[in-house]
Amino acid sequence: MSSIFKTLHVIKNPVKSLVGYIESSVSVLKHCTKQRLITQGQVFHAHFYKLGISSHRHVAVKLLIMYLDFKKSSDVDQLLKDYDGFDMIVHNCLITANVDTGNVDYARKLFDEMPERNEVSWTALISGYLKYGRVDESMSLFWRNPYHNVISWTAAISGLLSNRKHSKSMELFIEMLRFGVTPNNVTFVSVVRTCAEMGDFVLGTSVLSLVVRLGFEDDVSVCNSLITFSLRLDKMEMASRIFEGMKEKDVISWTAILDMYVEMGDLDKARSFFDVMPEKNEVSWSAMIARYSQKGHAEEAIKLFRQMVESGTSPNSSCLSSVINALANLKALHSGENIHAHITKIGLENDVFVSSSLIDLYGSCGNLKDSRLVFDTVQNKNVVCWNTMISVYSSNGQLEEAKVLFDQITSKSIGSWNSMISGYLRNEQYDKIFEFFNRMLLSGQQPDVSTFSSVLCASANLTSLEKGKNIHGKTLKLGYQNDVFVGTALVDMYAKSGEIESSKRVFIRMREKNEVSWTAMIQGLAENGFAKESLELFQEMEKTGRVEPNELILLAILFACSHCGLVNRGLDYFNSMKTLYNIKPNERHYTCVVDMLSRAGRVSEAEDLIKSMPCEPEVNAWAALLSGCKTYGEDEIAERTAAKIQELAAKKSGGYVLLSNVYASAGKWPEVMKTRKLMKEKGLKKNGGCSWIEVRNELHLFYSQDGTHNDLNEIFGVLELFKYDMLPIS
Repeated sequence: MSSIFKTLHVIKNPVKSLVGYIESSVSVLKHCTKQRLITQGQVFHAHFYKLGISSHRHVAVKLLIMYLDFKKSSDVDQLLKDYDGFDMIVHNCLITANVDTGNVDYARKLFDEMPERNEVSWTALISGYLKYGRVDESMSLFWRNPYHNVISWTAAISGLLSNRKHSKSMELFIEMLRFGVTPNNVTFVSVVRTCAEMGDFVLGTSVLSLVVRLGFEDDVSVCNSLITFSLRLDKMEMASRIFEGMKEKDVISWTAILDMYVEMGDLDKARSFFDVMPEKNEVSWSAMIARYSQKGHAEEAIKLFRQMVESGTSPNSSCLSSVINALANLKALHSGENIHAHITKIGLENDVFVSSSLIDLYGSCGNLKDSRLVFDTVQNKNVVCWNTMISVYSSNGQLEEAKVLFDQITSKSIGSWNSMISGYLRNEQYDKIFEFFNRMLLSGQQPDVSTFSSVLCASANLTSLEKGKNIHGKTLKLGYQNDVFVGTALVDMYAKSGEIESSKRVFIRMREKNEVSWTAMIQGLAENGFAKESLELFQEMEKTGRVEPNELILLAILFACSHCGLVNRGLDYFNSMKTLYNIKPNERHYTCVVDMLSRAGRVSEAEDLIKSMPCEPEVNAWAALLSGCKTYGEDEIAERTAAKIQELAAKKSGGYVLLSNVYASAGKWPEVMKTRKLMKEKGLKKNGGCSWIEVRNELHLFYSQDGTHNDLNEIFGVLELFKYDMLPIS
């Protein structure tokens, strides 16, 4: 700005240098308009008025444009009063300004009052009608337009596209060619985008041929639109060829190809492109950060975000949401609070997606108070915001609060229902899952894949075969039978209900199987006593080469070997986990091998394995060893193991209960009493047992020492009758 002042003041005699001074004045006003410097612009206006040049046509027009841009209506009116007679440029400015503010009818009035019009006048009004969806009026005006040049044709084609009139847009393009008007690069960008939105690859390739014939194959904007067209139609190789053939690439070109690899899930390739990009914008940064966050690479996402800020690029709401999600995964509350402060500073605290991420962040860190505070301060909550708060409550075990919020949602989405159902699943309240599922069906909301997966999981945990079969029928009716997640849930449900043949049939019919599907079937076979079949299926999985063995699959294999007495084979799998499968055994794998050795009577080896573990042994490992000692009469090892269980279980009731049961089985009642007394002194309590029965498609749950069942008095009455009938006859 200081250089502009100097330019004006160095002219000693404005009269002799009027042309140069006018040019400098016009530049100053253009600068003020572009940089949004209205106060400085008004100062210059006063300066020009004092010098007597504010009414000069070029200066006045720039002043008018500036005031129109800032919507200073009183200043605009004053400038128009100073104008005598008609000026086409002024009228065109007024038409454009009224179109921008949505006053299209007044723009038309100005247009009709013009004694003469140029191509700018016609194009401005035609574009204005299209901008506000008045397609018929626009096209009527278009065909009356005497200036049918490439600009007016392109404006109409682009406007029809914006109104999703794809066929009419293409018809107008073809008509343009018939009129002998040669398209420009802007025309081709609109036409290629139309082909992409229509999903017409054949038409798109025809346009591509015309692009080459007319010499636009090196135009950056046209090539970018062709890359986008190729990507939308899943023509990845074509997109890569266009990109590689470009003589000049801009940030949009690089970002489009980067986004392609991001969407394909090839993070390594995407990162290699990202690192060599000559220029990065907020879209390219956001794409990489979002994908790292979604794929579970939270630390890398945060690292990239820091680099982005250091580079001077301002994050958008999408980027901030991704970073907050990454912090939530890491439970990095302090860093999240810093980001929250920055969001408040830049005025994005009411963005519902950013706010939803903040709600999740605080909830993931167990800070429900701040989570609810963010939720309450969001002015225009959408369903995502409501669902996130419900999920936070349910994941923290506050299901009553979650239900209260759920009932307040006026327009529930599938996500709302799934948030409640998954919350009950997480908290093992399986009866509530079926209650909500039935409510969902009665409301008319159609379940999705996530719903069925959760409900089938509840059926599996309750081993409720009838409910599971009923849900299976609904998945068939709604066409979800080929979904890999639904199929996997069905395999698991049937296996846990003991219907292993049904489980196998579902598994065989699955068109797609992922590692979870294989795990469910292998584990299901092992747990139902089909250990050899389980091992055979594992070998079949390895032969396909499509799924790599994971920790859970190998755990199921060790379980199978343990329960069918294949100890040496199980040890071979265990010893090859790191060398062959590149999987480090965890506590559960060691526990399974200890159990396998203990069952086979190799108790000393089991004890040595526990002692050599690189990690802290589970209580269950010592329990398995203790059980083996009892079976094979290894009293000395049993005493050492029992002492260790007492040490490890100092704060948990499970080890003491196990120890008490072992003593009871051995008839050592004083030790049983001593263990129970120790539990009582330490304030430890065994979790209450739960039983359930399904009557007429309704689930009834009974907890130990629980008196909440609605028919409790009637049940006790029947029990008293049974008790009376069971008394011996005197």
